[in-house]
Amino acid sequence: MSSDAPATASYREALTQAMREELARDDNVFLMGEDIGLFEGSFKVTRGLLKEFGPRRVVDTPISEAGFVGIGIGAAMSGLRPIIELMTVNFSIVAMDQIVNNAAKIHYMFGGQTAVPIVIRMPGGAGHQLAAQHSHSLEAWFTHIPGLKVACPSTPYDAKALLKTAIRDDDPVVFLESEGLYAKKGPVGGPDDLLPFGQAAVRRQGADCTIVAVSRMVWIALAAAEQLAADGIDCEVIDPRTTRPLDLETIAGSVRRTNHCVAVDEGWPECGLAANIATHVYESCFDWLDAPVERVTAADVPMPYARNLEQAALPSADAVATAVRATLARGA
Repeated sequence: MSSDAPATASYREALTQAMREELARDDNVFLMGEDIGLFEGSFKVTRGLLKEFGPRRVVDTPISEAGFVGIGIGAAMSGLRPIIELMTVNFSIVAMDQIVNNAAKIHYMFGGQTAVPIVIRMPGGAGHQLAAQHSHSLEAWFTHIPGLKVACPSTPYDAKALLKTAIRDDDPVVFLESEGLYAKKGPVGGPDDLLPFGQAAVRRQGADCTIVAVSRMVWIALAAAEQLAADGIDCEVIDPRTTRPLDLETIAGSVRRTNHCVAVDEGWPECGLAANIATHVYESCFDWLDAPVERVTAADVPMPYARNLEQAALPSADAVATAVRATLARGA
């Protein structure tokens, strides 16, 4: 570990470390996005990078997501390694043509002759009273698209190591950061610490029920597991880390031991990540399941603005604990 990299950092600082190290390591890496330079990013993830690397490597853009995502794709096709920051994930909606029809498909449509090594960073999630148009959790949208890789780190260590892996990857990576985790502190790795995509983490071992949770929901699941432990219910918590590729082997291995599963994600219930995880579990673990898979998601409504309604619409530790008890009861 380098002497100037602290052993502990916030999730936000871990991302900054990853980009600083990769900018210094590879002259082809550059950053581009709204307010990332002079303002240092809406969530201050790019703090200090303009001063350190200059305006050719840290590029402020107009509010034109389709434009600068498209420019980033062209730069990636030309041999550079752009890191594009969208101010929030909901702004990706106006750049979906570039992300889905260009970044995700070019390698395939060009017969494998052209790589698109671009990382598109997007903060998202709810809990900050940003209302219906700025509280999206769109992991399922991007996971649906062949040609993209999708990372959803839940810890500072994973945020740094997965972002470094993404920057060095020759495929387009959608890197989804939970706004609710930016201040969370924890251990981080050094310049050489990378995490392979498609390798889940077992955040808590247990024997009675497997909880598969994505991004910020990992911490909700761990809180639920602690609640349940007080009642003698022993839960295993699996963090996929990436949703494309998805580490089904680790998830299935856990379910085959516990015989029960609860899937948790912050997105909407219809065609969501929890539904996708449940389907994979049914397909690979049907003979081991003692009860149907339970899902815990956001409410099927646009995100409310009022604090009490927003909290009611989001998955909670109580809701996860209730789902675990329900699946165990059905399997009794």
